[in-house]
Amino acid sequence: MKSFNYIKIIVLHVLIGFLIHTFSGLSKVYLLVIFIYFTNEIFKVKPSQRAIKVLIACSYVVGAEVFLRMTGGNFLYEASKYLVILFTLMGILTINLTKQPIPYIVYIFLLIPGILVAGFNITEETTIRTAIAFNLSGPICLGIVSIFCYKRQVLYDNMHKILLYMALPLIAMTTYLFFFTPDIRETITGTGSNFAASGGFGPNQVSTVLGLGMFVFSVRFFMLSPTLTLKIINGLLLAAMSFRGIVTFSRGGVITALFMIAAFIYFYFKKVNVKAKFRISRMVLIFASLGLLVWLYSSIQTSGLIENRYANKDALGREKEDISTGRTDLISFELDEFFKNPVLGVGVGKIKELRQQNEGIEAASHNEMSRILSEHGLFGLIALLILLAAPLLLRVKNKSNIFFYSLYIFWFFTINHSSMRIAAPAFVYGLCLLSIQYKAKPKGKIDKTKLNRH
Repeated sequence: MKSFNYIKIIVLHVLIGFLIHTFSGLSKVYLLVIFIYFTNEIFKVKPSQRAIKVLIACSYVVGAEVFLRMTGGNFLYEASKYLVILFTLMGILTINLTKQPIPYIVYIFLLIPGILVAGFNITEETTIRTAIAFNLSGPICLGIVSIFCYKRQVLYDNMHKILLYMALPLIAMTTYLFFFTPDIRETITGTGSNFAASGGFGPNQVSTVLGLGMFVFSVRFFMLSPTLTLKIINGLLLAAMSFRGIVTFSRGGVITALFMIAAFIYFYFKKVNVKAKFRISRMVLIFASLGLLVWLYSSIQTSGLIENRYANKDALGREKEDISTGRTDLISFELDEFFKNPVLGVGVGKIKELRQQNEGIEAASHNEMSRILSEHGLFGLIALLILLAAPLLLRVKNKSNIFFYSLYIFWFFTINHSSMRIAAPAFVYGLCLLSIQYKAKPKGKIDKTKLNRH
């Protein structure tokens, strides 16, 4: 994407964020435009180009999901997951799969017994349709996206497009957040998660997607900023998203982003030539300085409370006993239920109901690993092992995806602190399975010189 077009599309999304803040009803229009535009884009291209259009469409929806929820744009709460599933099925049904994604077909079938168990153990408090939609929409989305992405070849430039389209709606959301709470100091009441600074929505979900934005603009800062203008633009977008992510006081998304960025820089540095290594080293110093400035500004805006939050202290500076904010007990309960029902589990959506009955607590652990074990039993354990191992085994045979470990880290960390409440971990997991193709030389060799440029 040329610099001028890049700037235009950034300005467009800043405008979208401003307009939706000013006229909240436009959020539903935004969702309809997303659906109509990308459906048209998918079907108007020839089949050979359709795969990238499907991935770009899904990527944009993933980036927009939390913003749409925050602003009341979704007609259904899980609408974004359904859209990702729909777009991916459009691809699966109209494009030949290059490889047989057997692991992920098996994974989807392993989820079925948990549905049957939930149906056999229905109670007055159980709404099967809602329980399945809420608890399985994420895992099913992951399975279908993985079937589509499995060993699929994507050009290097197109991979950057996929990542960019995920970040564009986050520009709109970040703009909206600055208008929603222009003065962070007025929203600070302690070291707990800050809903006011998160657009009045869940800080965990907001922090998670802003962390994705931090990663994408870090990638662009290092790989796609050949001019000073682009370095400044990408640096400012990175700084803005980092600041808004930090002041949500939800640590998971920001910490995950830092690990993703560290993994990306490490593997990028390993792949390039000596000249590019010197360039990257200089940029790392600028990058670290920018990060330090953002942290200092965040500290000033929160009167130092953000430092207490990340040090696991309360507003008075006292050490908190449980760094997991109570989730350890919730995870322990889920593991206990797995050991009590090791074969079939307790059924889809039943663990929250059992916790309410046994302990009088209506809360979720937000940990997908313990949830799938408790609700699906042995079948869940096998499904989880497939998810953990399949991408790593694929990586042993094909190391072309320079973003692999960053994407895998996002999926793994996110399902452990935010479960699969949003579509992002499901889609990003699928991106781990892509094979990145670099421009071919006349003799058929792979030209990786693009990694050394800029």
